[in-house]
Amino acid sequence: MNLDLKNKRAIVCGSTQGIGKAVALELAALGASVTLVARNEEKLKEVTGELHQASGQQHDYIVADFSDPDEVYLQVNAYVQQLQEVHILVNNTGGPPGGPILEASPDEFLKAFNMHLINNHQMTQAVVPLMKKAGYGRIINIISTSVKEPIAGLGVSNTTRGAVASWAKTMASELGPYGITVNNVLPGSTKTSRIYSLVESRAAKAGRSKEEVQQEMEAAIPARRFAEPEEVAAAAAFLATPAAAYINGVSLAVDGGRTGSI
Repeated sequence: MNLDLKNKRAIVCGSTQGIGKAVALELAALGASVTLVARNEEKLKEVTGELHQASGQQHDYIVADFSDPDEVYLQVNAYVQQLQEVHILVNNTGGPPGGPILEASPDEFLKAFNMHLINNHQMTQAVVPLMKKAGYGRIINIISTSVKEPIAGLGVSNTTRGAVASWAKTMASELGPYGITVNNVLPGSTKTSRIYSLVESRAAKAGRSKEEVQQEMEAAIPARRFAEPEEVAAAAAFLATPAAAYINGVSLAVDGGRTGSI
């Protein structure tokens, strides 16, 4: 099985913490040169220093704020034109705030669509010409299991994530002939600031302890625990390798068996 990413360049979004950081570390361990993208430069420098370099990789970072997709596109497009090679793109952005969908304002939907769908689309537009030139491309979107089963209390997120999954499936059909795959990784409850924020919110609304709420959530998962970020990253990293060349247009749940649909 060919898992070697030596001489491959990866761009990983939202890569200073959580799943994004874990993906960046895993890709570097497989030999890729990694470009981190996030808004906090100090954290970017810190994570860049943690990336594996034994294969002679040249790691880098871009400071960008995903709340402004057009500015992100200009920055990334200028960067890749100078670089002249990109083989892997990992689209990853933190989820929108929770709440009932009926209470969501139009601005909340617009902000979420910009940060997720529009950013993913423009990032893809920036790198695809170089992937076509290389005859090798892997676009991996970190989304959520809500694209298979909407999650209660995450109305805006459910809506936006579903749109991203449909966008990705359409893109997979268009890019498949060029040796470029487009796949989605759907994390379930994972040990990140996002899940602990949801635990805290649910506990506050129900007047219960965070420990009780977390135990209840874990009990609903066949694996009986939350995932480690590294476990989600392993799935994303595999999809980036030559071994995954014939996997295209899939939405892979990494959730310990929680999702009830097939």
